[in-house]
Amino acid sequence: MDLPQGDRPGGGAGAGVSPGGSRAPVVTADTLLGACTFPPVGSPLTCAVSGGPDSLALLVLATAAGCEVTAVHVDHGLRPGSAAEADVVAGAAARLGARFEAVRVEVGAGPNLEARARAARRGALAPGSATGHTMDDQAETVFVNLLRGAGLDGLAGMVPGPLHPLLGIRRWQTHALCEALGLDPVQDPSNDDRRFVRNRVRHELLPLACAIAGRDLVPVLARQAALLADEAGLLEELAAEIDPGDASALRSAPDALARRATRRWLRGPRPHPPDLAAVERVLAVARGQMGATDVAPGVRVRRSRGSLSWAPISAGSSGSVGAQ
Repeated sequence: MDLPQGDRPGGGAGAGVSPGGSRAPVVTADTLLGACTFPPVGSPLTCAVSGGPDSLALLVLATAAGCEVTAVHVDHGLRPGSAAEADVVAGAAARLGARFEAVRVEVGAGPNLEARARAARRGALAPGSATGHTMDDQAETVFVNLLRGAGLDGLAGMVPGPLHPLLGIRRWQTHALCEALGLDPVQDPSNDDRRFVRNRVRHELLPLACAIAGRDLVPVLARQAALLADEAGLLEELAAEIDPGDASALRSAPDALARRATRRWLRGPRPHPPDLAAVERVLAVARGQMGATDVAPGVRVRRSRGSLSWAPISAGSSGSVGAQ
């Protein structure tokens, strides 16, 4: 029975061990590059490198792919000695001929620590930076998003490409690559902290699901994510042809496309899409079931003469307005 690497009984994320628990064949950069999605040779590429095995493998493979690599280490200052981890990354970058930068961010104590640390890291990295997420991370992301009630886009997981070039390889392979090259990765104890949902998915839910299914589900979930991404892309193309400001167009469109067109309109440049309730209220306005509805703090969508438009909410006014 194959279990995801790092979740075998009595195991841990041992380097050079395949998902089945047997000693893996020697892994080299050349054997892995075919499953990666790096940009063309000579392309500049910033890589987020924490010093863990996945990000060190990212650094190795990016340089092997011929990219002009800059390794950026972001120190959140969340645990003692974290600043010294930058030395691990700096040493690996020097050995591989990559540039190196160290950035420090402050993440205060409080709720949602994992999400805030992730947001701080994204803010410190240049747009288009690559991360070392593997196929195992993709499978975990699908489960995490399912638990959060995500729709099609969330269940499609991360998009393969230059931003996530390692989604085609497994976590055990990044460990094996580091071992083969004599790299000593940083071990982050927060990866075992069961207070975080992703860690419980990694160490509890995914192994249980594999045991119930009787097989390694990581490639299954990754394949499912890829199929859903293709379908989500098609729906997005079709929804883009619908004018969300045209109430008649929304009314006549299939529900799935009307919801997607409305969600795109409401989201705009915001980092997160609106919830389903807000989308359904706007569609109710388009159908003439109400005249207006609030969709965000200080913002209302109104219908007038068959058209939907944004309008500021006057002080003391909120909620929805009945059909007009």
